[in-house]
Amino acid sequence: MERIDGRKTNELRPIRLLTGINRYAEGSVLIEWGETKVLCTASVEEDVPPFLKNSGKGWITAEYAMLPRATQTRKKRDIHRLKLDGRSSEIQRLIGRSLRAACDLSLLGERTITIDCDVLQADGGTRTASVTAGYVALALAVKKLFAEGKLEQYPIRQAIAAVSVGIVQGVPMLDLCYAEDSKADVDMNIIRTDAGGFVELQGTGEGNTFSEQELQQLLDLGKEGTQILFEMQNEALKQANA
Repeated sequence: MERIDGRKTNELRPIRLLTGINRYAEGSVLIEWGETKVLCTASVEEDVPPFLKNSGKGWITAEYAMLPRATQTRKKRDIHRLKLDGRSSEIQRLIGRSLRAACDLSLLGERTITIDCDVLQADGGTRTASVTAGYVALALAVKKLFAEGKLEQYPIRQAIAAVSVGIVQGVPMLDLCYAEDSKADVDMNIIRTDAGGFVELQGTGEGNTFSEQELQQLLDLGKEGTQILFEMQNEALKQANA
């Protein structure tokens, strides 16, 4: 089966990670993943939520939003509804969970790092792009804290990256763009650590069920894709520190 953009079934879209985009944030990354573009900023606050007061532990959380014209038709800002829509709420919780898996929160001290993920343009995979770039923004913020002597030990334990996989017209494939995702029989997001563990699997038979063999094929594609993403994250961090 020939894909819409001519890629192989195990091929990622072109990806760029541009660091230092925001002069004020402790860490910032613009990720361009195919036609999807997400700006991720990491902000450090010397405070923690009430449930962590006097615990000695820090916290990592995330916020996610789409700009009104990130999609083909204008999406009203959440302020018009006076509440966050369900999809955005679910995605930002996923990002927060994923990035907390990167750190030993007991080494972060009683401070909060918030990762803001703002989708400038969407063509599928905005949550996986947010997790992948969000990790780089987090790592930059933590490095800054460490360099300033605010951390006694480096708290990041492992890198985190995410990618989508799916089955389209019976064919398992890596990194679905919107046109593929919208007609996929099976859609899955895979969040992994560079140590080989899984943080989260989100898989749904949208138009059909899938077998254990197909699940394994999707997991293998996800592993292949995230390995490439880990290399890209490392390279972006090296360039930022050069």
